Amino acid sequence: MVRRLIVYDFDWSMADQDSDRWVFEVLDIGIRRKMEDLESTVQWTDLVAQSLREGHEAGITRAQIESALRAMPFHPASKRAISNLKAKGETTFFCLSNANSVFISTILKEQGLTDCFTELVTNPAVWEESGLLNLRRRVDPVGPQHACKVGCSPNMCKGDELEAFLQRHGDFDQIIYVGDGSNDYCPVLRLRSQDTVLCRTMRGLSKRIEKGPPQCHVKYWDGAWEIEELYKTF
Repeated sequence: MVRRLIVYDFDWSMADQDSDRWVFEVLDIGIRRKMEDLESTVQWTDLVAQSLREGHEAGITRAQIESALRAMPFHPASKRAISNLKAKGETTFFCLSNANSVFISTILKEQGLTDCFTELVTNPAVWEESGLLNLRRRVDPVGPQHACKVGCSPNMCKGDELEAFLQRHGDFDQIIYVGDGSNDYCPVLRLRSQDTVLCRTMRGLSKRIEKGPPQCHVKYWDGAWEIEELYKTF
């Protein structure tokens, strides 16, 4: 039996939207516009945390945020691909994302996929009694920083997190990485020749792969139905 690990980025890889942006597109476009204006000058996780605080002050409730998350686009083929392959019992799923724990866990629960994932590694977020969602970087800005030179965001080095997962769970015969963004490039560079990256077309990861191909196999996809099609061959 092949010991297989499938690593999923979340936004635009597992889900068909960006959860950080989606919440404010649904609930407060003024805050969403401010995020757009500040994105180039404020670290992204810090900007989302700031936006959550501003939304809370403006009266956005926990129930409204959870409702928006449950309504976020999630392709049925993505749900089928994960749940059906997991049911075969030969694959470990790992979610590695720059979103946050509350956003992702809420959506996974809505889609019935929570139990499919062995681990979720992302930025921590906690609901406070006041209804504020308190979001922090995974790598605390006042503590030791990661040493990534590939271009990972300060809040997390995805390559380091992938290697740490493998140290916790042992080696796998095959690793498949499903990603789309430029911050997925670092973990992809750490894949071996027998591994595969499933790279969504026309996004940041595909551009970086074109400039510097990794040693692993590269397969491109555009819609979640193509992921489901591939998983059916396992």
